[in-house]
Amino acid sequence: MNALESTSTRPYLIRALYEWCTDNGFTPYVAVLVDDSVQVPREYVKNGEIVLNISFDATSSLKLGNDFIEFKARFAGTAREIMVPVNRVIAIYARENGQGMAFPVPVSGGGEAEASKPSPLTSVPAAPHEAESKVVQLVTPDGAPASTPDSEPPKPPSPGGPRPALKRVK
Repeated sequence: MNALESTSTRPYLIRALYEWCTDNGFTPYVAVLVDDSVQVPREYVKNGEIVLNISFDATSSLKLGNDFIEFKARFAGTAREIMVPVNRVIAIYARENGQGMAFPVPVSGGGEAEASKPSPLTSVPAAPHEAESKVVQLVTPDGAPASTPDSEPPKPPSPGGPRPALKRVK
């Protein structure tokens, strides 16, 4: 089995970073690129993306599988079933400090081998002519870039404003 035939590393890295977040008392968030295969409340999708809190307190029946992330959560008091194909996850990070990992945006047309290659918060392209298509940067919920070694850490978002929140369903 060669590298092109092997399974994607994305679900394994998502599970590892989820575990790291929970072990350290952080809140794991996933950023998802929404299309017809993603089952999320569409009223919370902005610019084709949604950020979901996947912490134990915010979800019920969470399953981080190799193909899908599935759970139940409440949005504005209404219980919803969420199902996200793993290849649509573009980042997983800790809400409190922005540390995590961003993944290349999935390409339509079955480019899973390329889309499954993870990158840290920012990455250097493999070749100079690929610069614009390969650089991935994680941003915080307020739209600012996440911290990098050369910048100061992001400030947590202010508690004001109508921000959607997930709550655990019992």
